[in-house]
Amino acid sequence: MNTADPADNAVSAGATEPAGTTEPAGTTESTGTVELTFPENAANVAWVRLNRPAHRNAVTDTLVRELCRTLARIREDEEVHTVVLAGSGRAFCAGHDLKEPTPEGDLRARLERLQGVTRMLRELPQPVIAAVHGYAIGAGAEFALGCDLVIAAEDTMFQFPEAGLGLSVTGAASRLLPLLVGPLKAKELLLLGHRVDAATADTLGLINTVVPSSELLDRAQQWAARIAAQPPSAQALAKRAVDAGADGTLPASLELEVSHAMITEYSPAYAASAQEFRGRY
Repeated sequence: MNTADPADNAVSAGATEPAGTTEPAGTTESTGTVELTFPENAANVAWVRLNRPAHRNAVTDTLVRELCRTLARIREDEEVHTVVLAGSGRAFCAGHDLKEPTPEGDLRARLERLQGVTRMLRELPQPVIAAVHGYAIGAGAEFALGCDLVIAAEDTMFQFPEAGLGLSVTGAASRLLPLLVGPLKAKELLLLGHRVDAATADTLGLINTVVPSSELLDRAQQWAARIAAQPPSAQALAKRAVDAGADGTLPASLELEVSHAMITEYSPAYAASAQEFRGRY
């Protein structure tokens, strides 16, 4: 299970919605919590936006379902060669929405749906670029890890607060984070749960590059257009070749995360932290 920022579930005072440009104009379809745009001036590029701006795009079961459906549609669209994943408003994604009541139904099925986002991002033949700004907390950080390239605005803050709330990571962070930053630094990020700014994330190798907030969407569009202009089959093979070694053990990591999450979901520690958070809001 992933968690919203334990401090305030709000983006820091200095964070703003990326300025200087907006998402490229084009045909936009909305499911409610997710938007899909095909830009008019960028052939073969699709923009996917998490669209709960009033809640910092905090994750709900509905958002997960709609995001997975959107990614499934893109997977079957041969006209899409590159995907940009971004967040509306002042944050990329503030993690799991602790203010929402826990959904009823099978816990394992819900956890596996959440992991389905990571699976689909990794399995898409199209390269996916994460354009991250504001908070990327818990599930938000894991969504970014699942992408092929990560561009972060200067105001971005990453955090993995699950252990501090009595929970377990679930979005393959246990596998992908050590690959990016090394086992020791991964344990530091998971066990201490401190926030990491964009510059530090760049130094650690958690992201590809840092840009001013005003340039984030432009840079993401430039990278996406450059990739989209190249042979899609070669791009898909390059992505698959690099991911083959890392993703070979991904299913086992995801299953272990589910088993851990099923334990922590009903732990007294999580119940206490969730009650404290809801009591503040």
